Amino acid sequence: MEPEAGDDGLRSLRQGTIVRIDTPRTIADGAQTQQLGVHTFAIIRHAVDDVFTVSDAELVDSVFLLASRMKIVAEPTGCLGLAALRRHAPQFSAQRVGVIISGGNADLAALVARP
Repeated sequence: MEPEAGDDGLRSLRQGTIVRIDTPRTIADGAQTQQLGVHTFAIIRHAVDDVFTVSDAELVDSVFLLASRMKIVAEPTGCLGLAALRRHAPQFSAQRVGVIISGGNADLAALVARP
């Protein structure tokens, strides 16, 4: 999963080579990478079928969902999996899915001004 603005992994997987992008402007600051590493790319090419992207608005909605309903504080980068699952839920309706939620390093002041 990646933010839409930082889709270097998706582009790399689809093009079959490491793609370098400008530093993405996204609320998912932990995913502001410009390119995959050589080892990471090799693993992705071998083991990953697809990469999902989500918008910053979807990330913020997922952060607020966790905070309001589950009382869990998670940073936007740590909500990439949840946001992607929420966007693509019908695709996974007949499957058991696990989502890792991580990071409490959220700048709550930045999240208050929801998009």
